Amino acid sequence: MTTRVATDVGGTFTDVVTLTIDPASERQEITIGKADTTPPDFERGVLAALAKREVALDRVDYLAHGSTIVINALTERKGVTTGLITTRGFRDSLEIARGNRPDFFNLHYVKPAPFVPRNLRREVGGRLGPDGHEREPLDLDGVPGIVDDFRAAGVEAIAVCLLHAYADPNHEARVVARVRELWPEVSVVASHQVTREWREYERTNTTVLSAYVQPVTAGYLGRLTDAVAGRGFAGRLLVMQSNCGVDSVERAREVPIAMVESGPASGILGAAELGRVIGEPNVLALDIGGTTAKCSLIEDGNVRIMTDYWIERSRESAGYPIMVPVVDLVEIGAGGGSIATVDDFGKLRVGPESAGADPGPAAYGRGGGNATTTDACLALGRINADYFCGGEIEADMDAVGAALDRLATSLGTDRQAAARGVVRLANHNMINALKLVSLNRGHDPRDFTLVAFGGGGGMHAVALAKELGMRRVIVPRAAEVFSAWGMLMGDLRRDFMRTSLLGLEPGNAERLDALLGDVAGEALGYFADEGVAADAVRIVRHGNLRYENQEHTVEVQLPDGPVGAAAVGEIEAAFHEEFERQYTYRLDVPIELVGVHLVAFGDVGRLEPAPLPEAGGSLADAHKGRREVDYADEGIHPADVYRGEDLGAGMSFRGPAIVETAGTTTVVHPGDEVSVDPWGNLVIAVAAPTEVER
Repeated sequence: MTTRVATDVGGTFTDVVTLTIDPASERQEITIGKADTTPPDFERGVLAALAKREVALDRVDYLAHGSTIVINALTERKGVTTGLITTRGFRDSLEIARGNRPDFFNLHYVKPAPFVPRNLRREVGGRLGPDGHEREPLDLDGVPGIVDDFRAAGVEAIAVCLLHAYADPNHEARVVARVRELWPEVSVVASHQVTREWREYERTNTTVLSAYVQPVTAGYLGRLTDAVAGRGFAGRLLVMQSNCGVDSVERAREVPIAMVESGPASGILGAAELGRVIGEPNVLALDIGGTTAKCSLIEDGNVRIMTDYWIERSRESAGYPIMVPVVDLVEIGAGGGSIATVDDFGKLRVGPESAGADPGPAAYGRGGGNATTTDACLALGRINADYFCGGEIEADMDAVGAALDRLATSLGTDRQAAARGVVRLANHNMINALKLVSLNRGHDPRDFTLVAFGGGGGMHAVALAKELGMRRVIVPRAAEVFSAWGMLMGDLRRDFMRTSLLGLEPGNAERLDALLGDVAGEALGYFADEGVAADAVRIVRHGNLRYENQEHTVEVQLPDGPVGAAAVGEIEAAFHEEFERQYTYRLDVPIELVGVHLVAFGDVGRLEPAPLPEAGGSLADAHKGRREVDYADEGIHPADVYRGEDLGAGMSFRGPAIVETAGTTTVVHPGDEVSVDPWGNLVIAVAAPTEVER
């Protein structure tokens, strides 16, 4: 037997998925489970989830892990005291930052405070040019004094970011070696370990943030490694990265900032893989959890990865850039635990504040006095109060009623109307997020299938699809732990970026080919160190291009094989087409290559999802009864209620209906057609709107 396990630490719950394969019959068995997330000792929640499912770690071959520890440490400012060593004259790059201001006319606007104060930012002599040529020799004489000052100030991590180190990391490597020679115990992170792209502020800030969370992340991963080893685990432990791939624990400890969106990335990867399996290459992925909703667009089976990622960007703050490969997604504070409030102008708001796991929604009966989206769904009959959280929690409906009554009083309405308003506004917030990743980027959502997962995905999916004109919704089997399932579908992945300015013309084909060969060699060397043979590595090449004198780039996939004059013509045509799709026009001016982006995949024996065995029961066996359900925008209807675990491949039914499992509820609207595909996913054909709805 082969057993693979994935654990995903979320803001509210820690999920576990176990996949067991019988090599003789090739039959696959999946078990799932949840436990409360346990900050700050997240490994306790992981072990609790594993114990709850009685996972025998000594029989597990492969363990994938995703965690929110990095983003939590950043947003909650729970990293360590960090120092910065940079090139003379660039001490204040973090302070200067960019001129982007979210509120341009606010004369009192203050830039976000750097993670490293000025007294802990120090300089060394020496300078490289943008092509990597040394203009001034590196001067290490001041490093001992810097180290002494950092010791005295209680610094626990040092970030090293020198000018143009993306072109040649030699100077940075020498500084790091000297620091480690003088102070072996301190954590040191250099920019060339994190990113090889230009833009000084973004690269410096990314290095600082990686250093800031490095001791915290290394400690957590160390404790987790020891904990599972102490329970007999001797297999391979891999960590989910923000680029929709897994990587080694050693790499995650070295560059922890690559885990910044570890959890959401696995869900998006799972949606892409599910689309591939069922023949749906164009997918809008939506993950609704207890705290947030995340969405991303997948076109032709490809997940878009970007390095222009920011945290804490809002109407009041420019935020902080992170220049590492991150799945292109939009995340909003809209989940089951999102708190409904009424502002000073009598306006209803839902989120971004969340009740979290403790005290949680009012229905948890743990003292939460604010109405949440979950409470509203309970009051409307969308969630079964007698089967709340799979029957593990007895829903406190008195607390739900009291919380909604307080909200209704503030709005000047009744409890039912207040609950409807909460659901409608939550849907509205999610629709705006879906538009940001589709319509705002030149894609028509009607050309895509909505794949909705997470604990709240099925609750809202059909309403969102109707509003966007989408006609097909898929709620995956075990949707409540789908992000953990996605980790089991990931390859060992590493993104290699390299900035190199080059005119896109036939005369530069040889230089471009040499650059691609150099970066590909680096990728193969990395995987060789991980024990992956060269013939098990797949490389996909991209170029970041722009019209000459423009500021930002458009990424296009490059053709395979040597780059000659013909390939340059293909690249140029692809750039014009992609630029026009995004910006509606094209220019007849020279094109410039700014850099290359190689994605290298290492085979870790990824498994192909197997269809379920033929269903033994009937639809009647899965039918639990009927209840009145308030559909918020479509009135109250008596809905058939089905037990999701008993729905087998080939079964079908029509809405209004509710599908309940232990971890999630799917709301099927009147007129929608539902079928169960061979893999156990709910495929919902959304009914066209009536003339009245139009």
